Amino acid sequence: MSIVSCVTVTVPATTANLGPGFDCIGAALTLYNEFKFTRLDSGVIISVTGTGAQTVKTDESNLVYQAFVTFYQHLQQTPPPVKIEIKMDVPLARGLGSSATAIVGGLIGANLLAGEPLSQSQVMELAIAIEGHPDNVVPALLGGCRLAATADNAWEICEIPWHNHLVPVVAIPDFELSTKEARQVLPTQVSRADAIFNTAHLGLLLRGLETANNNWLKTALQDKLHQPYRKALIPGYDAVNSAALATGAYGMVISGAGPTLLALTDELHSQAVATAMTAAWKQQGISAIVRSLSLDTQGAILTIKP
Repeated sequence: MSIVSCVTVTVPATTANLGPGFDCIGAALTLYNEFKFTRLDSGVIISVTGTGAQTVKTDESNLVYQAFVTFYQHLQQTPPPVKIEIKMDVPLARGLGSSATAIVGGLIGANLLAGEPLSQSQVMELAIAIEGHPDNVVPALLGGCRLAATADNAWEICEIPWHNHLVPVVAIPDFELSTKEARQVLPTQVSRADAIFNTAHLGLLLRGLETANNNWLKTALQDKLHQPYRKALIPGYDAVNSAALATGAYGMVISGAGPTLLALTDELHSQAVATAMTAAWKQQGISAIVRSLSLDTQGAILTIKP
């Protein structure tokens, strides 16, 4: 096998939870970060351009490099000297899986420079171990909408059919919300009634995503395990939700840990929903970038130079 000297990995943003699928379901979106890895004779060089680049560390604490190093530690090898060039379009700390793109990008780049000693499944297992949960890293790696469940320390990954009429509209506000902060507001225990509620709604969500049945989705996107607690951390949540529903959204959820809000609608209503969500947040004194996206079906894409 020829030695790879340079590889570029393009990784999609992801939206996790989709309402009732807390910590188990996620979908890849058509918004991307790009990571270029080039072998060096010595040292480590990291550069970052694009959205939020000024806040990303460029020393060895960079998350992409940390994932790169973890890969080689997993093989009990010393990581090679490398230049990592990062181009960002996925905003940080907004609930769109920016950390998952970094982890997946770092692991795939390392795997390719090492001659691909790990399979895609093994890379996925390592990504889940680093991230701590599967709902972002799995769709970032594989694309599509994915459900993950574990038993006996092994993961089962199921692709969820996503109707091509469904349009995810993401409203990205100009403030950050860390996953740690968003988890701290969650209760340590939930009632049986709330657990049953989410179980039923997740089942309905899976069928709603497959069929684009708007009545099913309007019900299915509701949740009682995390969103009622997290929405207090997102100013204007109720106003944006009302605006989205009034203009044709099937429902609105917190994307990941937030603060990005995601509405599901169809192509006919997507522009009206996007405009309404922008206006609702503006009335709260909050600027937001709102984008109509699609489901990314490819996952991480590789470009290799020998």
